[in-house]
Amino acid sequence: MATATTPPDASARRAGTHREPGSRPRSRRRNQLRNWLIFAVLAGPNIALLVVFTYRPLLQSFFLSTLQWNLGSPSAVPVGLANYADFFAAPGTPRLLAVTAIFTLATVGGGMVLGLLLAVLLNRKLRFRGAARTIVVAPYVLSGVAVGLLWLFVFDPNFGVLSALLGGLGIASPAWYTDPQWALVMVIIVYLWKNVGYVALIYLAGLQAVPRDLLEAASLDGASPVRSFVSVVLPLLGPTTFFLGITTLLTSLQSFDIIRAMTDGGPLEGTTTMMYAIYREGFANGRAGYSSAIATILFLVLFVITLAQLRFVERKVHYA
Repeated sequence: MATATTPPDASARRAGTHREPGSRPRSRRRNQLRNWLIFAVLAGPNIALLVVFTYRPLLQSFFLSTLQWNLGSPSAVPVGLANYADFFAAPGTPRLLAVTAIFTLATVGGGMVLGLLLAVLLNRKLRFRGAARTIVVAPYVLSGVAVGLLWLFVFDPNFGVLSALLGGLGIASPAWYTDPQWALVMVIIVYLWKNVGYVALIYLAGLQAVPRDLLEAASLDGASPVRSFVSVVLPLLGPTTFFLGITTLLTSLQSFDIIRAMTDGGPLEGTTTMMYAIYREGFANGRAGYSSAIATILFLVLFVITLAQLRFVERKVHYA
């Protein structure tokens, strides 16, 4: 006896699951529109802030760099790329670039090494470990101007704490305030003291994320603690090191407050970096166009270095 079969379309209609041919594209477009609306609500304010306070001033700075304009003057004269030519032709530019490079390499390299050593120490089971971590990180949250003024008394060659300690050892205090080389060393020391806690904190988080079973396996294989650290821990800290390399480099090249509070770029421009030259030319000398040209060059340097790090250094980073 033949049984009647219900057509698939009829049963789907009765079950309420049948879709019209055009309903699926409409549903997809509706979902896409909803996702775009959610993205606009969540990311729109951040994008607007970036456009208004980052990209717009960047474009304005580039435009100002093509003008000969004194700050506060009602008129400006277009000069094209003359400000850039003046910067590279200036007799003090090689010294300015050298001071910037020395300061950046010393603060970035020294901060990474010292921060890693502090993180390894603070990762051990020590008494008062929490208090020690707080003390190490505390200088990072202090004002750079306050830190600079405080350390001026420490480095004072006549009444400073450092002078007294060196005098107790029979060593004369260096001319921190009058010798350009020692002044740069002084600023580097203070910068490291203030910012090394940030590097130590990030490295400490990376060390605590290292799987303990890998260290135990290396120990069972007969690896010494130093060998385990070099072969196991350091490669796993690759993403952390890459992140710190970018952030500390950008921060160092834009350092201003400590130099302003301690040396004002002197003596003999021995501590004048590109960032400080932007301030000096724009606000002290009133050469807004020339200052904008230096700012644009500094931006291009930061952009190229960051792009190179993302392009070449990240290849050697191993993510878990």
